Order: sequence, then C-alpha cells, then structure tokens
Amino acid sequence: MSEAERPRRRRRYAGTHPRRFEEKYKERDPARYGEEVAKVLASGKTPAGMHRPIMLREVREVLALKPGETVVDATLGYGGHAGDLLAAVQPGGRLIALDVDPVELPKAEARLRALGFPDESIRVHRTNFAGLARLLATEAPAGAHAIVADLGVSSMQLDDPARGFTFKDDGPLDLRMNPERGTPAHALLAAVPEKDLARLLNDYSDEPLATVLARGLVEARARSRITTTTQLARAIRAALPPGQQEPDTVVRRVFQALRIAVNDEFAALEMFLRRLPACLAPGGRVAILTFHSGEDRRVKHAFRGGLMDGRYAEIAPEVIRPSTEELRANPRASSAKLRWARAAS
Repeated sequence: MSEAERPRRRRRYAGTHPRRFEEKYKERDPARYGEEVAKVLASGKTPAGMHRPIMLREVREVLALKPGETVVDATLGYGGHAGDLLAAVQPGGRLIALDVDPVELPKAEARLRALGFPDESIRVHRTNFAGLARLLATEAPAGAHAIVADLGVSSMQLDDPARGFTFKDDGPLDLRMNPERGTPAHALLAAVPEKDLARLLNDYSDEPLATVLARGLVEARARSRITTTTQLARAIRAALPPGQQEPDTVVRRVFQALRIAVNDEFAALEMFLRRLPACLAPGGRVAILTFHSGEDRRVKHAFRGGLMDGRYAEIAPEVIRPSTEELRANPRASSAKLRWARAAS
C-alpha cells in the first residue's frame, strides 16, 4: 500500500483533558463515549459540541405546560429546552422549533426525533424568530400556548473555532449565526468608521472604553488586516490602557458587540417582542432568557408596555436568576436572566 493510499489515522486523544476542540472527539460523540461525557459534566464543564439548557426547571414552572398544548421553542439550539417542553405537552401536544443555524439545526432535529415522540408532534423550521408571527399564521393560527426564547449563543457555536465565536483558539473572525448569509465580522471591522465602531461598542456591549478601543482597532487594521479571532483579541489587548484589569472581559465585550451587529440581533429581537403578544393564544405564556443588559432592557420594557396596554395580563414581578446549584454545575449560566409574561385572556 502506497503512502497516498494509507488511511489517515485519527488524531490522538490528548491525555485526559485535551485542550483543542478538534482533539475532543470523545466529548463530541456521547453515544459512544458516554462515560467520558459524564466525567466532563460532573466537573462542572460543558462537553465540546454540547449545550446545557439553562434554568430548565424555572422555564418549565413558568410556562406551566399541559398535555395537548402547542409550545414554541423560538431558538432551538441544541434542543435541551425543546426536548423537556415536548415531553410536558404529551400526549397530544406539539412542538414548533425555530433556528437560523444551518450547521446545528439538523443535528438538533435528529436529537428531538430520537426521543421517540410521534413525528407529527415535532415541527422544525430554519428561520429567525423575528418571523414567528408569519410562521404561526400557518402552523398555529389560534396562537401558541407557550413560547420560550433563549437569546444566548450556544456552547456548540462558542466552542468550535471554525465558527469564529471564540478567541481561545484561532479561527476565522466570522460571528454569523447563519454562515450562509450576511457579512462576517472581519468584513464589518475592516469597513466601519472609527466613530461608528465606538458607538457600536457602547450601544451593544456597554463598553466603557469604547472610544479608546475603536481608535486602537482602527490603527491596528491600518497596519494589518484583522481576519482571525486571535488577531482581534491581540489588537483589543494592545489597545487597552496600561494596567487595565481583566482584559479577557473586555475582549468578550468587543466580540459580543460585533456579533450583535453582524447578526442584527437587536432589530430581530425588537420585531419579535412587538409581535409576540399576537403569537400567543389567550392566556398563553412566554419565557425569555437574556444574557446581557441590552437584551434584558428590551425584554423588560416590552413586557411592561404590554402590561400597560392590556396585551399582557401579568408579567414577572422581578427577574429570575439561576440557582446556586446550577451556577456550580454550569458556570456559563452566570449572566442569565429569565423574564416571563402571560397574555390577556
């Protein structure tokens, strides 16, 4: 057998705690390596390629689902919330699930269908939740009994360097939820004027050093194109004033702001919130998980406005946060906030 014909050997599993995403093939194959995945979960970490649903119990309690109801998961992701809610509406209930990610959506649908529920109880659509009202006009004209939306980035996207969401490993500076549409982050960063970049960092991540960082990033891109995640992280750190504490926190905020801009997330969220009451059946419930102040402000104001004009009969009196036990088991839940509302009857 020639060298060209010899089959390529699988990358060696790098010890008990491999660092690179592509080395973690055991974590990404739970059906075959369940014991390995269990060890990672027990350590308080999320296995590569997996996402742990946040505040699952609290969402279930807020939505108070009953058998036979129709529930919408507006941000399917890994499918953790969806699977739990689908079980709660059986027998006779339906799940309508949405997501824009063409990479993860087929995997999530396969996980849901493998749970053994009737095929007709699961309806999956590749679309943004901003178009939920149009979708429900066909799927559930009377409205959904419950809707959940988890606005966080999924662990599958964060962990895979090829998606361009993480600066821990080198990857293309992309940040698009749907890599088949829109402008990647590196193209946006190359073209946005300094003043607009500063406003973007301030509006989308409450970055206190927005002006300083915008100037530094514009100077950095003039010297060399910024096309990878690690290049951007280095440029951000270099732009920080001497003695700046927790530079990784600043890097995360900049990545967050660019991600929101690239995906036009706030415009989609605002449209979703405006049309949300009309998507609910009388007395229907909605639960929304947010992960930063810009999202939470919009949800809070939309719910309060809906309560004042009579579209909602009740809203959460205060924000709900993850329990101490959940934070210990899943540190990625630390910034999560849950708000809920109940439609007028």
